[in-house]
Amino acid sequence: MVSYKELGLVNTREMFAKAINGGYAIPAFNFNNMEQLQAIIKASSEQKSPVILQVSSGARNYANPTLLRYMAQGAVAFAKELGCEHPEIVLHLDHGSSFEICKNCVDLGFSSVMIDGSSLPYDENIALTKQVVEYAHKYDVTVEGELGVLAGVEDEVAAEESHYTKPEEVIDFTSKTGVDSLAISIGTSHGAYKFKPEQCTRDPKTGKLVPPPLAFDVLDEIMEKLPGFPIVLHGSSSVPQEYVDIINQYGGKLPDAVGIPEEQLRKAAKSAVCKINIDSDSRLAFTAAVRKVLAEKPAEFDPRKYCGPARDLMEELYTHKIIDVLGSNNKLAK
Repeated sequence: MVSYKELGLVNTREMFAKAINGGYAIPAFNFNNMEQLQAIIKASSEQKSPVILQVSSGARNYANPTLLRYMAQGAVAFAKELGCEHPEIVLHLDHGSSFEICKNCVDLGFSSVMIDGSSLPYDENIALTKQVVEYAHKYDVTVEGELGVLAGVEDEVAAEESHYTKPEEVIDFTSKTGVDSLAISIGTSHGAYKFKPEQCTRDPKTGKLVPPPLAFDVLDEIMEKLPGFPIVLHGSSSVPQEYVDIINQYGGKLPDAVGIPEEQLRKAAKSAVCKINIDSDSRLAFTAAVRKVLAEKPAEFDPRKYCGPARDLMEELYTHKIIDVLGSNNKLAK
């Protein structure tokens, strides 16, 4: 058994309470490799932002759970080297699919886990979520549950259609499970193709797809029923067109990729939505930078020469999200 506290990590309880009271959201950035982790820690440390390092089950298998533990511990040390005296870093399991996976993450030093029973019948979702909560809380690990289904694809998580969270269920679900935060569905979606073209309109000047607005009426009703309760938005990448254009320019094929407009995320961040998940945007930035270098320098074979620019572009992206979208900069203790 490894305690996350020994690694210098924190859970989300106090972090979320501050975010709700302060009208900002905590960035939850997924990472799959060292360059992403370096970029996340540099951006969050330099901007004095709390941060959630998210690991999907697929990323956990890709990286190796033991290495992940030491990477998280190293991230805390790296943040301090960068001058961030009191970093607030969470290591979080994203979309845990079973009690066993969540238990294993708790045992190996994760400070927060998500159990995603949203595809199960309602009563089964409650039972599974409660089981994870009871185990995790014994070790002061916080738990995120989910009600509603997001469309799209992210690692092993896939759904053809979204189903909005039913506001009438949220009080019953949170009280019966004891979850610390709740992921809801109000129109966000996983992946780089968050909406089908027929769901969007097209900008007559640019020809780019304009996605439909998020269902803020559903969010408002949930907040009314659960005042002050931490709400989470998954699938909240904006899919910046500049990255899509670079990828397509240098041999990629991402037609009609579209994400969540940043002005809608800014609005959400000022509400009880205190955690906003961003994954696809950093994948796009990484891929755009790598494709550009390899296209312009086809003889290059040193990974540092193309992963380095990818890391820099991701750091630029994370900094922008922290300051301009989520408002989580300068929120750490001095």
